[in-house]
Amino acid sequence: MAVRSLLALMVFVFCLAEVSSDLKIDTGILHGGQVFFQHVVRGGNRRLMQDIDCGGLCKQRCSLHSRPNVCTRACGTCCVRCKCVPPGTSGNREVCGTCYTDMTTHGNKTKCP
Repeated sequence: MAVRSLLALMVFVFCLAEVSSDLKIDTGILHGGQVFFQHVVRGGNRRLMQDIDCGGLCKQRCSLHSRPNVCTRACGTCCVRCKCVPPGTSGNREVCGTCYTDMTTHGNKTKCP
């Protein structure tokens, strides 16, 4: 009984060590030291997950907008869907790719600020 418990514990520890050793974090930095994106890569064949702070990035993006609340809401939607917020307070939309640039409202206007 004790041998089985010890063996099960060893297998568990080995599996835990194997999974945690695959984890790599890659962080991109914007001008001014603000974190723009953070990639968490789990192993060679595992999915790439992107984790960003949409609220903070959109607040900065919309800080000079004439309607900051509307801008922040639209930016948040685009950030969640596209996992990206362009740097600066305007322009640079092409940095986030076609997901960000091609999203439109029901009135066929550009959605993402």
